[in-house]
Amino acid sequence: MAEKVIIIGGGPGGYVAAIRLSRLGFETTLIEKERIGGVCLNHGCIPTKALYRSAQVFRTAKELDQFGLELQGEVKPQGEKIRQRKNDVVDTLVGGIEQLLKSSGVQVILGEAHIEGPGMVRVNGEMLSYDKLIVATGSTSFVPPIPGIDSPGVVTSTELLDADTLPNHLVIIGGGIIGMEFAGIFAAFGCKVTVLEALPNILAGMDSELVKRMKPMLKKQGIEVHTAMAVEEITAQEGVLTVKAQGKKDRLELTCDRVLVATGRKARVTGFGLENLPVEIQRKGIVVDEHFRTTAENVYAIGDVNGLWQLAHVASAQGEYVADLLAGEKPHLGKRVPGCVFLFPEMSSVGWTEDRLKEEGIPYKSSKFMFGANGKAQTLGEPEGLIKVLADEDNRLLGVHILGPHASDLIAEATLACEKGMRVEDLKPVIHAHPTLSESFYESVMGLTGDAVHMIQTRR
Repeated sequence: MAEKVIIIGGGPGGYVAAIRLSRLGFETTLIEKERIGGVCLNHGCIPTKALYRSAQVFRTAKELDQFGLELQGEVKPQGEKIRQRKNDVVDTLVGGIEQLLKSSGVQVILGEAHIEGPGMVRVNGEMLSYDKLIVATGSTSFVPPIPGIDSPGVVTSTELLDADTLPNHLVIIGGGIIGMEFAGIFAAFGCKVTVLEALPNILAGMDSELVKRMKPMLKKQGIEVHTAMAVEEITAQEGVLTVKAQGKKDRLELTCDRVLVATGRKARVTGFGLENLPVEIQRKGIVVDEHFRTTAENVYAIGDVNGLWQLAHVASAQGEYVADLLAGEKPHLGKRVPGCVFLFPEMSSVGWTEDRLKEEGIPYKSSKFMFGANGKAQTLGEPEGLIKVLADEDNRLLGVHILGPHASDLIAEATLACEKGMRVEDLKPVIHAHPTLSESFYESVMGLTGDAVHMIQTRR
């Protein structure tokens, strides 16, 4: 008789684990309280990128003259149509995943799961038993205790994504990935955007040199950024919001019509009976071992809820890993995790940053190739940015950081190279198509040993 596995949460971790487990012969039940796809598909990654694409096309339309084109009339963003396109994209992808689950033989139950105790889960009044339980409940927006943060017009990313009108002035609390992506999108649509970040810099965790290079680009787009600035109070009066913030030396008082709270996310560990299991929970989330097992027998936790990485692709990878583990296999999970930021231009990163290497005192080499010297970037009209490659003294790649066109796609080859511990000599014989942006990665790698043809080299 097949083992019974119950998965709580139908996001990118949960539904991937469910499909894999069912195909491996397990009796698999997936419980989701809202909609298949979780936060990523319904309220995060996908709808945000749909808005990003609309903003990207709008930016291009305003720059048609540089491509030798002329548009008769004015291009204007239409909030309701942008919102509808975003919803259509999400609906299409949700429908596709639902079909995958159905064709894979997964029992999907829409309802609120509640763990009654070891081996038992209740949903919609029905009691279900399990041999193995996977908790994939994701995360929720963290809303700091700022006076007035519950005022009308103060929203999280979920509410902002569903708005059908554009704000005149959007103040964003938080300069992390979520906050900065919304800053880029709404600035592209012509909104005034101000970002307030409590830390000394925006985009914490990204290579600081690339962030430094990004800042003047943000300013050019009309995005005003204030770092080391703590928000103290928000007040609302007759539809006008006032945000008061204090820095080390300066004090700000901003008036706007919308405030986005983008101060991070927290693991969803309450509301479904987790306390009825001997599961250890720390500040970041459910404690797991290297195989994503919790301290409760036969219970696993994957994705945002375990607090290791808050990335959809990591949740999916963990879901596949646990499924294969339960099937008796010896799965391997990559250690080099790529991250992307959808700004104008995009940013992406994998492996060690130069900042971390300096902190750890690890000897390294650095090479940079500017997109301005790449033929494809020039033809795209997107020559800004660079690719930065870091390697150890044996020319083994340690990290790659990209600021420029299609950075989110280019990071794939870099991730493979870093994950497999490749050296410059491993990549040297690899032919890259011309003209493509990928040539920039090749040139940057070759620059580590002075072998980049399209880079001015210092005389040896």
